Amino acid sequence: MKYREEKDTMGTILVPAEAYYGAQTQRAVENFPISGIPLPPEFIRALALIKECAARVNAELGRLDGKMAEAIARATREVAEGQFDDQFVVDVFQTGSGTSTNMNMNEVLATRANEILTGRKDSRSPVHPNDHVNQGQSSNDVIPTALHIAALTSIRRKLIPALSHLQRTLDEKTAAFADVKKIGRTHLQDAVPLTLGQEFSGYARQIALGIERVDGVEKRLAELALGGTAVGSGLNAHPEFAGRVISAIADKTGLAFVEAINHFEAQAARDAAVETSGMLKTVAAGLVKIANDIRWLASGPRCGLGEINIPSLQPGSSIMPGKVNPVIPEVVIQVAAQVTGNDVAITIGGQSGNFELNVTIPLIAHNLLQSIRLLASSVEVFAEKCIRGLTANREHCAGNIEKSLAMVTGLVPHIGYDKAATIAKTAYEKGRTIREVAVEQQIAPEELLNRILGPVDLGGRDGKKEL
Repeated sequence: MKYREEKDTMGTILVPAEAYYGAQTQRAVENFPISGIPLPPEFIRALALIKECAARVNAELGRLDGKMAEAIARATREVAEGQFDDQFVVDVFQTGSGTSTNMNMNEVLATRANEILTGRKDSRSPVHPNDHVNQGQSSNDVIPTALHIAALTSIRRKLIPALSHLQRTLDEKTAAFADVKKIGRTHLQDAVPLTLGQEFSGYARQIALGIERVDGVEKRLAELALGGTAVGSGLNAHPEFAGRVISAIADKTGLAFVEAINHFEAQAARDAAVETSGMLKTVAAGLVKIANDIRWLASGPRCGLGEINIPSLQPGSSIMPGKVNPVIPEVVIQVAAQVTGNDVAITIGGQSGNFELNVTIPLIAHNLLQSIRLLASSVEVFAEKCIRGLTANREHCAGNIEKSLAMVTGLVPHIGYDKAATIAKTAYEKGRTIREVAVEQQIAPEELLNRILGPVDLGGRDGKKEL
C-alpha cells in the first residue's frame, strides 16, 4: 500500500495515499484497533446532514465562503449517498466523546471539498476540517446531536412502520380466528375457554402499546444539543447558528427537531437515549411473549399442542427428514435477547461521564441504532413470514375444550366449588370428560348440563367481555 504524509498539531503521520481522511483519523485507527466495527451508516448519514446544514448556515451568516460551503454541502450529499462508506474507519470503541468520528467526517468532507474546488485531494487547504467544516461546532455537541437524529429518524422511518405492520397483521388474525373456540391456559395448565381471536387480540394490543411507548420518546429525542459547543455554553458559535441549523435539519427530515432547552443537560447526560432503549427493551419483551406463544401453539405437529399451523419455510433438521421448525419466532427471540443486552450496555453508558460530558456516546449510538434496526427488520419478517400465514386447527381446538378438566368451572355456580373439584378429580382419575362424569352422577338434568357445558359466549373480538 502506498502512503502519503499528513500533518496535524501533533506532527506528521503516514496515511494511505488514496484515503480521503487525514492525520487525526489515522491516529484513531492506530489507537483503537478494538472491534473492527465502525459506527453504523445511520449515524454517519446523520452526521453528514449536520455538516451540510452547518456549512450552508455559516455561509448565510457570513462566516464561511459561499463556494466553500457549496463544496462541503456537495461532499455531504455524496457521503449520504454512500459513496464514501469505506472512508469511515474509526472503531466504535474510541474516545467517548466521538471526537475521532467527528474528525473522520470533517477530514473526509474537507478533502472531498478541496478536490471539488481545486481538483487536488488535499485534506487541509483551502477547506480546513476544523476551521471550516467544523465551524461553530464541537464533537461534544455534534455527536449527541447525530445520535438523536439517527435514532429518531430510524424509529420513524423503520421501526414504527414495521410495528404498525405487525399490529395490522395480528388484527387480521384476530378477526379471522374470532369464531375458533379453544381452551385457555394459565401456568401452562388448562383454564377456561376463550377464542383464538381473543388470544390474538391480546398480542395485537401488546404491539399497539409498544408503538405508544416508542412514540412517547420523540419529544426528548427531538431536542438537539447543537449550539452548546464544548461544554454547553456555546463558545465560538454564532448566536443564530444552532437555531438555523436545527430548523434546516427539521425541514430536511420532516421531523420536529428543536434546540435543547438546556444545553448543559443535552451534553452532560444521555437520559433520552437510555429512556429510548428502555422502551425498545419493553417492545422486545413483548415480542418474546408473542413469539413463544406462537411456538407453543404450533408445537407438534402430532405430539404438541398443535392448535395453529405456522408456514413451512425450510428443512428443520440435518438428520430428521420432514422436520420443520418455528424459525421466524426463534429469530425474534434472539433479536430480543440482543436488544436486552444492548439496553444493559446503554444503561451503564448513560451513567458514565462526569460534569459536562458523557463519555460513552459511540457505544450508546452503536447499541441503540442496532436495537432499532434489529427490531424493525425482525418485526417485518415476523409479520410477513410467520403471522400472515398462520392457520387454525379448528377441530383440534374444539376437541381440547371437551377434554379439558377446566370445563368443570361452569358448574361451580350450580353445585359449589368443592363438589366441582371432586368431579374434576374423578374425571381425571377415570380418563373421562367432565360432561360424562356429571351426567353419570346426575348432577343436574342433562339439558341443563349441556347448556352449562356446551358452547359458551366468549365475548367480542376486543377481548373486553368477561367469560
